[in-house]
Amino acid sequence: MRITTKLTLIISVLLITLFMALGWNSYQHELSLIQQQGVEKARIIARQIIETRDYLSRAEQGESEKNFALVPQVAASRIAVRITEGSPYYVRQVSLRNRNPENRPDAYEASELARIAASPTPQESFRVVGSGGKEALRYLLPMTAEKSCLTCHGSFESAPRFVQERFPKGHPSYNYRVGEIIGAISVSVPMRELYRSIDSNLFHGLLIESAILLLLLVFTGWVIHRAILKPVATVAKGIEGVASSGNYTQRIEQTGNDEIGHLVASFNELMAELERRTLQRAESDERYRNFIEIAQSPIITFLPDGKIVIVNQKAEQLFGLTKEELLGQSICDFMADPAPLREGIRDYFQAGSSSLIGTTSLQTVRNVCGNLFAVEMVISVSQTDQEAMFTAILRTVKTP
Repeated sequence: MRITTKLTLIISVLLITLFMALGWNSYQHELSLIQQQGVEKARIIARQIIETRDYLSRAEQGESEKNFALVPQVAASRIAVRITEGSPYYVRQVSLRNRNPENRPDAYEASELARIAASPTPQESFRVVGSGGKEALRYLLPMTAEKSCLTCHGSFESAPRFVQERFPKGHPSYNYRVGEIIGAISVSVPMRELYRSIDSNLFHGLLIESAILLLLLVFTGWVIHRAILKPVATVAKGIEGVASSGNYTQRIEQTGNDEIGHLVASFNELMAELERRTLQRAESDERYRNFIEIAQSPIITFLPDGKIVIVNQKAEQLFGLTKEELLGQSICDFMADPAPLREGIRDYFQAGSSSLIGTTSLQTVRNVCGNLFAVEMVISVSQTDQEAMFTAILRTVKTP
């Protein structure tokens, strides 16, 4: 896999992860905001109901005896219905000491009323309850007994006649004390109604974040391509060019002083060193070829496998073949008994020395026509950067 593909995948994964994290954070933020708005609206509705009750308690001045609809609790309940008409909010007054069965609290409300009443500092209560798509925001604002409440909820004896007729002595709705918790305004709204506004806000938020991340991805890709991938590709292209052509004169322009710049500088230094060594080797090879060409004895340079790589004119004359015909063939093919030569080369690599290397030995060679010649052979070894090279100097022995 190319480094460009790897970096693209890594950046894409990181940005997708970032996008998902931002999306989740946006969702949680929107959810929290929606819940806060829901609580605030429920608080406003509940306070309106309480203020209505308090106002009617102080202002009705016996009118409720003539018109039951003016009883503060009754009027407040009906006003609550009208306030929330057409909205998803459901409002009612609840009390553990209720007179109207409709004001009897459900299990959640009863639990919260008991907790609020037991608290030394009663405060509003709100929570998301339910599950399985039936979640609802439940809000309770506690109501405390005012002095005006005692007109109907004080002692049985002091209550108006119409109250005594409806609620006999001993009913739990009597004997209120000023300041005690007597109930709460309960407001509830299905969370699915609140979630609807999240969908629109979240969609627009994610759309903006997607556009920003896309621009960030394009910009990051452009920066990485310009600052990293392009210089690395240039170095790779230079190395491939050297590997394919063997031209050590190539240089890459250094455009920075960062890690990529140091890599380019190191590459150029390596090319300079290889160029210097190549020139030295070429000069050395040229001197060596000139030397063996003027030598009066046949000289053959071959590799450990016997492959001939250099010959002089005297060797051409000895074997009856041109230089082009000799190069690439094995020296063993021109020896009557190549076994000693092979053993000597093997001993050299295994033991580091051989009786055949550096000494004069009598060997028999044949030319292209199959004629045999006795020769004295001296073999030397030279080590190059790549492998060992053997040079054999031959001197024809005249037979009596």
